Amino acid sequence: MIRPAAPDDVPDILRLIRELAEYERALHEVKATEEQLHARLFGDDPRVHALIAEHEGRVAGFAVWFLTFSTWNGTHGIHLEDLFVDPAVRGHGYGKALLTELARIADARGYGRVEWAVLDWNEPAIGFYKSLGAVPQDEWTTYRLTGEALTNTARS
Repeated sequence: MIRPAAPDDVPDILRLIRELAEYERALHEVKATEEQLHARLFGDDPRVHALIAEHEGRVAGFAVWFLTFSTWNGTHGIHLEDLFVDPAVRGHGYGKALLTELARIADARGYGRVEWAVLDWNEPAIGFYKSLGAVPQDEWTTYRLTGEALTNTARS
């Protein structure tokens, strides 16, 4: 079952974020708290959204996403920030169901795309995404300002 996240799902979402970060060898980088997630997902003006995959009544996966905008196409899109399914229930179709629901949302709202990033070494995810017809954007390189570089740029 795929459904929109509810406030009571926040502890499970954070648990799965930590599991994803551990898989990506970056657990030490997770700083998010339940309070932050609750405020961003369910506050007065949420700009982030989440879907939940349930398996036998428990949260087994999630997708966190937000809107983007294409100036060239003049339409919104969906950026999938994270998608993760508990390894114990992989193979049941939850990952595909989460992406299918995101595609349905995008299609129903007239959005032009669903996009995300994947680590170069994550061959299982890359194979899964390609099986759905997703194609890598090899000509684009993602850049990021964070930490001291962000602060220095902001203050310059």
